[in-house]
Amino acid sequence: MKKNKLFLIIDGYTKESRDQLENSGMTLAWKLYVQMLHTCIPDAEYNIWLPSDEGVETPAKEDLSKYDGILWTGCSLSVLDTSNSSIINQIELAKNAYEVGAPSFGSCWGLQISVVAAGGKIGVNPKGREMGIARKIGVTPEGSKHPLMASKPAVFEAFISHDDYVTELPDGAVLLAGNDFTSVQALSVTHKKGTFWSVQYHPEYNLHEMARLIAARAEKLIRLGFYKNKLELEKMVSDMETLYENPDSKDLRWQLAIDDDVLSPSIRQCEFRNWVNHWILSAS
Repeated sequence: MKKNKLFLIIDGYTKESRDQLENSGMTLAWKLYVQMLHTCIPDAEYNIWLPSDEGVETPAKEDLSKYDGILWTGCSLSVLDTSNSSIINQIELAKNAYEVGAPSFGSCWGLQISVVAAGGKIGVNPKGREMGIARKIGVTPEGSKHPLMASKPAVFEAFISHDDYVTELPDGAVLLAGNDFTSVQALSVTHKKGTFWSVQYHPEYNLHEMARLIAARAEKLIRLGFYKNKLELEKMVSDMETLYENPDSKDLRWQLAIDDDVLSPSIRQCEFRNWVNHWILSAS
């Protein structure tokens, strides 16, 4: 009897953050990963770990080998907060995954966890927050030959939201893509027995999810100067929602400078599909 693929999905958001995002109309991070996973493997099974919830136990090292893959969502925490037990536990789990050889994929927070767990370093980006759409991400020469970036345009744009960035790559890391704002936008890390492929951007997002995230972060984004006032922000959110519902709208595509690399799931989620094909389906 064929056994369904089993995944561990790690959503590090606190309960308070999850509630805030959900109240703003956004889908929870782990649910977005389930959607993306089921697009590639419809019968995939999964367990969810919410490490920032009180009383939740960290999966034991010996239990990680039962998973075909480990998936890391985005998160509003910072790996620089070494006093947070949730962060410490997540880094420890990533180290254990490297040791047992469980293949991992992650976005945003996941990329930063992959770096720290393998001995690299993270810092606060001196350019500030990268938010909304990361512009002109270029695939590196190494990335053009790497299976994670197969069929990805040489230059593309993607949904993004982060303050921290990679300041020092660990041994075993290969830089696959970057832009002028954040030099490390896609990364492969081989460490001990494990591999961790990740992107700083969010392939799991779509225009609706990004619009709702902007709405959820309205006060902060206005304070940081992304929008002059609430009215300006609300117009952007409305335009993004309209384009999500009508992706062929030429006027909004032009006004928002958004193309198929952002709108088309087949392009936007290319990296995750490549990870699944390489590490999960080809390993069957």
